Amino acid sequence: MGQGWNWSGFFGYLFNPYILSGAFTTLWLTLAAIAGGLVVGCALALARLSRHGWLAAPAHFYIWVFRGTPLLVQLIIIYTGLPQLGLKLSVVESALLGLILNEAAYLAEVVRGGIQSVPAGQTNAARAVGFSSAQSMRYIVMPQAMRLIIPTLGNSINGLLKTTSITSVISMEELLRRTQVLIQEKFMVLELFIVAAIYYLLMTTVWDVIQRRIERHYGRAYGNASEPVAAATADVVLEQR
Repeated sequence: MGQGWNWSGFFGYLFNPYILSGAFTTLWLTLAAIAGGLVVGCALALARLSRHGWLAAPAHFYIWVFRGTPLLVQLIIIYTGLPQLGLKLSVVESALLGLILNEAAYLAEVVRGGIQSVPAGQTNAARAVGFSSAQSMRYIVMPQAMRLIIPTLGNSINGLLKTTSITSVISMEELLRRTQVLIQEKFMVLELFIVAAIYYLLMTTVWDVIQRRIERHYGRAYGNASEPVAAATADVVLEQR
């Protein structure tokens, strides 16, 4: 335990298996939360767009609650509050549930915004040629909405890679938590926090490259004009039918 910067300690923990395992936990936690949040978020978005109040109102209330309260508070309620109601979850289950429920509220608005960006006339035209609501959504609306959804979804993944650090408050063994454990043992505060920062930066940078490739793919696929795309897609589907 010395004063000042410890180079040997910094490089010694840069590839430490304990830290690497924490980074891996951060990765799978992010992917699982995004996958679960997207499923729940799509259901919420469709409910919000429903003309039936009994579907739209609960979805709106859910989004209002989870977007209006901090994730930290939600995690604490799930981990320490639910056991008082007879539902006890493990640390991993609590962290995953909290991240999914919170992310779903934001992704629901992303999906809803993407769907509503498609002119209603295209849906009406699809229905006029015999498409069902499901077919209109699948072949006409979603291909165009995805061009707006994908960039925001990518940003959500980037943010979630860092937001997972909040789960350390309930002792989730992710990157930040493992960094804090080592700091308590080795007393190398700056060195270990910079190691953690490097890992976060590496993960978000890699994802940024992947996201740009995905965005270019969708940009090539659908171009700048949505109307011709919708018409071409409708022609293909009509031929299949």
